[in-house]
Order: sequence, then C-alpha cells, then structure tokens
Amino acid sequence: MSCGWRSDLPTFHQTAAATVVDRLNRFVRNAGVAQYKAWQDHIPALQQECRELAQEDAYAPSYTTILEYQLPYDLRRADLIILERAAIVVVELKGVRNFGQGAIDQLLGYVRDLYAYHSACAGRTLVPVLASTAAGRPPTERNGVRLCHPRDLHRVLAAIAEVHPGPPVRADDFVSPGSYMPLPTIVQAARQLFETRELPYIKRARAATEPALKTISEIAHRAAKDGTRHLVLLSGVPGSGKTLVGLQLVHSRWLDDLAEPRLNGRPSTAGVYLSGNGPLVLVLQDALRDAGGGGQTFVRPIKSYVEYYSNRSRQSPPEHLIVFDEAQRAHDADQVAQVHHTNVALSEPEHLLRICERTPKWNVLVALIGTGQAIHVGEEVGVPLWRTAIESVSNPRNWTVHCAPHLAEHFHGGAFGIRVVPQLNLDTELRFHLASDVHSFVEGLLSEENPSHLRQLSSSLDSKAFRLLVTRDLNVAKAYLRERFSKAPLARYGLLASSKDKLLLRFGIDNTFQTTKQLRVGPWYNAESSDPQSCCQLQHVATEFSSQGLELDFALLAWGSDLRRVAGRWSDDLSRKYRRPVRDRLALRKNVYRVLLTRGREGTIVFVPHAPELDETWAYLQDAGFRELR
Repeated sequence: MSCGWRSDLPTFHQTAAATVVDRLNRFVRNAGVAQYKAWQDHIPALQQECRELAQEDAYAPSYTTILEYQLPYDLRRADLIILERAAIVVVELKGVRNFGQGAIDQLLGYVRDLYAYHSACAGRTLVPVLASTAAGRPPTERNGVRLCHPRDLHRVLAAIAEVHPGPPVRADDFVSPGSYMPLPTIVQAARQLFETRELPYIKRARAATEPALKTISEIAHRAAKDGTRHLVLLSGVPGSGKTLVGLQLVHSRWLDDLAEPRLNGRPSTAGVYLSGNGPLVLVLQDALRDAGGGGQTFVRPIKSYVEYYSNRSRQSPPEHLIVFDEAQRAHDADQVAQVHHTNVALSEPEHLLRICERTPKWNVLVALIGTGQAIHVGEEVGVPLWRTAIESVSNPRNWTVHCAPHLAEHFHGGAFGIRVVPQLNLDTELRFHLASDVHSFVEGLLSEENPSHLRQLSSSLDSKAFRLLVTRDLNVAKAYLRERFSKAPLARYGLLASSKDKLLLRFGIDNTFQTTKQLRVGPWYNAESSDPQSCCQLQHVATEFSSQGLELDFALLAWGSDLRRVAGRWSDDLSRKYRRPVRDRLALRKNVYRVLLTRGREGTIVFVPHAPELDETWAYLQDAGFRELR
C-alpha cells in the first residue's frame, strides 16, 4: 500500500485518533519521536475539521481521506490528500514555527508531480493547501497555495468543493500500483535500464523521444540489411532527452536482433555507449557499482575507446552501432594530441569514423549534439568538425549523413549522401518537468534579450513551479534548500560554481583547481544526503566540468566574477586566464553559465556575493526575472 491511511471521510473522523496514529507509525518505518508526536498533535485536530466539513458539505461522505501518501520512486510523503468532488486537495501540515518559501515550494512540487505523472490526476484540478498555526486568519493565498490556520481547514475544503463540482477520483485508482510514473533522472534511468532493460511508460517523455528512437532504429535495421554506413546526428536543447535516447538505443531491446556472428562464433554486441563526459561516466559507473562489474561497460569513456582501437589498426570493434554523447564537444586534432595517447593526430570524429570503417558489413555512428555546451578549450568547433571528419574517410560515398533541418547546412555539397529528418531534433524540455521555457530563458539571459520578455518567461516558469531565485546571502539559500527538501530523502541539490572565477573563495566557496579536482563526483551525486561527501551537504563545489550532462533536483549557483555585467554588457575581463589560445573567450564563458543554469530540474538559486564588481550583475538578474529570496 502506498499510504499510511485510506478511508472515506466519515470513517476517518469516527476512528479513534490513537488507532490512526498507530497505523501511520506502522507504515512509516523509523518515523522517529518528533514525527510520532506531530501525528499525535495533528490527527485529532484534523478529525475535528473533517467532522465540521461533513456538517457543512452534503457531499462529504463520498470523499476519500488519504494520509502519508508516498510518491513512488522518491519516498516523499504528502501529509494529507482529500479526493473531494472533482478536485484533489493536497494538504501539508506545519507546526507552530513560521514557514518559509521552501515549505510552499515543497508543497507545489507535490502538486506539480502528481499532475504531470499520476494517471488519476490527468485533467483534474489539484489544489495545494498549507495549514499552519503560524498562518493568519482568515485564510489567504500565496503563490497559488491556500494558507490557513488548522481551525479554518474545513472552511477552505468546503470552498474548494463548492467551485469544483463533479464526481471524485476513485480511491482505488489513486493508490493503485503503477498509477504514478515520474520521469527518471539520468542515474535512475541507468539503474532501471541496467536491471530491467526497460524504462517506465511516461506519456510525455515517449511522445518527445520515441520518434527519434524509431527513426534511428529504422536506420540501423536498414543499414544491416543493405550493408551500408551512416552518421546520425541527434540534436536537441539541454534536458530534452538525448541521453535517454542514446541509453535506450544501446541498453534497451531496440537492436537485439542486429547482433552479428563473428569468427569466434559468438554474436557481436549491437551497440556501445561512449561519452567524452568523464564525470557522467564516473557517476553512472558509481551508481551501478553493485551490479557485478556491469557498470564499467554500461557507459564507456570515449578517450579509452579511441586510444584502444586507434593503436590497434587491424582490430575491428564488436559493436555495429556507436552512440557518442556530447558529440558537439568532440576534441579537435590539437586537443586529441594533448590528451589522447594515439599514434595519429586526428580529431575524435575522424578517429571514430575510421574505427567504424573497420566494422564488417555495416555500422551506424549516432552523435548526440547539444546546443551551446562547449566548455573546454579544443571543443569550440562543434558540428563543422563532423563535416571535416566525414570528408576524410577513405570513401565518403559509402556514407549517408542523417540530421535535423537546422544542421543540414553544415553537410550540403559533400560526396556523401544526406537525409534531412525533422524527428532527429528534440525540442521538448523534459528535465524540467512541466516547465518548457528554461532553455529559452537562459539563452535570452546570456544573449541580453529584452528584459521584459525575460520577465514574461520567468513568470511562466514560476507558474509551473520552476523557481528562478536570487540572493546575496548564502545561508538563506542553503536554508531554503534544506526546508524545501526536508521530506525528500532522495532529492539531490548542490553547490555549483565556474572554474574560472577568482572571487568566490573570499566568500567561503572553494572553487579552486586544487580543491575541485579532488571532488569524488560519484558519491557527490549518489551518496545519501547525510554522507559528508554528498552534494546535499552544500559544502563541496562542483564546477561546469563536474556537472555538465548531469542533473540535480535544485542547483545553488554561486555566480562568479568571470562573467559579469559591465556597462550593460557581459564581460569576462576578470576571468582566470586560459593556458591555450581560445577562439572566443566570452562565448566559452557564456557556455559555462548556460550549463550551470540548466542543471536544476526544479529550479536554480543564484548566490551573488556582496562585491562591488558584481552589483550590476545582481541588478540585471533581478531585472530579468529572478525573484529575490529573503
């Protein structure tokens, strides 16, 4: 059962309070003394409010009362849910202490996720109510949440029922297994694919990513049948599901029938997932470390793959389909010479395509292309590097390039074939739940778009419970996160900062190279929140290099002086210097902040230190729509 108590409303208020408390205590393991006392305080008062509701509302006997409803997969528990008429009321109970924005946003997070991922909530009205003895009387409203004193709860419930007539949701439908299917994080998706080879059916995610999956699967099956070679570029905005598509191609069942027999009699594996994102590889391998060693091959570093096959020119890889994540960040020849140990100085795309040509019969190379994600020196060329690479293969006529319309201009006029496929661009932002304009807002912020338009985007995001907050007090930011996720033991929130800033150390944020290079990214993302190494301790800083391609539930971004507003324009005049020449330093700085601003699935708090050189940045962020957190 997914809740501690479920009954019709009359049964709830007629049952002895001690019986209800005992049932809740048996459901919530290790509840603790404070939680037990809270139930003893709240349950009698709740029962009295339900009695009074029954006296005012003739429909009340048909309502369902659900206490301590646990959202599957993330262990959050809503205090009280009432299925009344056509509305679903989600109630959080707070004690005598005052409540802050974190408590309100915690409640709105429940409502958003139930609406987005619970089948019984589709098309229904969900109403958040926060009942606290610290609330004023009569009831008020803040950020779409009804705030009331516990003694006014029956009046609030009666008013909601009156304006939402209709039959209630069936209790069995609400609590049935499989009714709530949230979008998994990358780490959760990796675990589930490794264990079951399937991801849960999430309608919105399937609608956004399945056309691309089907398209690439068809290309692979056609290549196997015809004995042809293909380069597929799957593009998309940050958080649109490119990584999920790549992981499913390799680790789900899409290509099982394409394994080829080899000389040793054993069938080849159909695909391999490669990434140039070292932290992503480490985090996923850490998450799968208990899987009998399988985590080491679930996702593999591009560097070791290229080095192994480039130094063994007669050996062909067993895989016919290669997925290369973060392919827009592929290293050019100069960077390969610096970091790879190969006999030939080629770019990473050139190396991969030459390796692919050794594969007998057929192969497909899938390059996952993000926008504005180049953060390393040597990554700035982007998609044109792939055009140069495919022209360098022994016979370009044997290859066909498949890409979305906006990338086609990079490949026209070559000796190879080209197919323009609209399904190869993912434009729906999935990472951010119901919020769909995060990428547009961040892009506008960094390109100095009209502030009034940015404020409109910010307001739209805020209405979907995606928060853009700003403060000059680091302790206030930390307190907000701890309050907001106090009932979410699996939530991940952490401190991010740019690697090129020189100011933050003065304000207690150690983003120096010597410190951040020692960060153990696996435990930082995966360890329990109480672990000293966990990101939730808000002590250890992850830079753009440790966070790109990964995600948090909420990000605390310490804004540095390496990208600041000066006379109405972005400037990198105070940034640390680069060891190698850079094509466009300011563009690289903007890419870094584009990455840092898009890590939080539920929002970002920006901490701007009290430093004169950042005063204009502070004003600009507020003008663009970041709401000050007090």
